[in-house]
Amino acid sequence: EVQLVESGGGLVQPGGSLRLSCVASGFSFDNYAMAWVRQAPGKGLEWVSGINWNGGRTYIPGSMRGRFTISRDNTKNTLYLRMNSLESEDTGVYYCYSHILRREYWGQGTQVSVSS
Repeated sequence: EVQLVESGGGLVQPGGSLRLSCVASGFSFDNYAMAWVRQAPGKGLEWVSGINWNGGRTYIPGSMRGRFTISRDNTKNTLYLRMNSLESEDTGVYYCYSHILRREYWGQGTQVSVSS
């Protein structure tokens, strides 16, 4: 059974930092690209970042580039998202995501709240 378990969210002041983690199990983690997707209150899903199977290629949208860094440790089956210079607009639930053998898998999400 594929499982994606996020952690690391919390309440942080504007300008602060967080590192999210996603521990994967039930599949060959080092064979698949992974991604982070978020949902702000009252809004739809928003792609945050993506990374290929070995971490050699990453994608981060322009609005987050320079503030967010995605990485992975295939020896630990873990995906990371380092977020710096957080803004109130970054508030939301952050999900770990992968597309495996024609199916989509999501974690349960971790809440990130940016507020003074």
